[in-house]
Amino acid sequence: MTLVMGVLNVTPDSFSDGGRWASFDDAIAHAVDLTAQGADLIDVGGESTRPGAPRVPADEELSRVLPVVRELAARGIRTSIDTMNAETAQAAVVAGAEFVNDVSGGLADPEMPGVVAGLGVTYLLSHWRGHSADMNALARYGDVVADVIGELERQIDVALDAGIRRDRLVIDPGLGFAKTSEHNWAILSHLGSLQALEFPILLGASRKRFLGELLEPGAPMEARDLPTAVISVLAAQAGLWGVRVHDVAGTRLALDVLGRWAGEQARMDA
Repeated sequence: MTLVMGVLNVTPDSFSDGGRWASFDDAIAHAVDLTAQGADLIDVGGESTRPGAPRVPADEELSRVLPVVRELAARGIRTSIDTMNAETAQAAVVAGAEFVNDVSGGLADPEMPGVVAGLGVTYLLSHWRGHSADMNALARYGDVVADVIGELERQIDVALDAGIRRDRLVIDPGLGFAKTSEHNWAILSHLGSLQALEFPILLGASRKRFLGELLEPGAPMEARDLPTAVISVLAAQAGLWGVRVHDVAGTRLALDVLGRWAGEQARMDA
């Protein structure tokens, strides 16, 4: 069953929700709502990774995420920490996070793989080429699918060599990170090639720019939720481990439809 990861940005400058959940009370209320809507876990992030976003000092990131992770864990809500900093990952796991979601895949902070190995939690490792301020200039590939797989393999080797268990590793192709719309669609159409690496796959397409390009100019950010849900259904059909989404309710409904359809088909074929 494909897991639904609900996005909780406790930042003032997220591309998708612009600080709506930056306060502690609002963040907790939103996480509770996402869980009630069907999120399997909540991904708490304190640093925006939108194109061009500036880096956030580690102490500021910690002040944003730790109280939220600690409170959600106390309420029995499963969380992942969305961070590129080993220090933040360490503190968040101590506070109750069960997963470390590193969009840099260990490249932003070379201490990350060793820290995660010591923590013993599941590591969500993304393909990555550089920080947000530079990533658009790095979106150059010969064959994007082959290049992303080759670079992921090198990142995976580093993680395994650091001591992260193979069964504690989930990979993410990093849609939108140093990738054009054409690159994103090429990766989505070749998920089987990624699956040949034999690791669970997390997909983070939610509300990204390449989906916005399908809509009328000026369409609100929420209009990207329908195409996101379609991608989530296709990801589930392909057997992916999880999808990271902003609109949990719509995604859960779409996956429930798929589940009902597949269940009825299995009943008829029995």
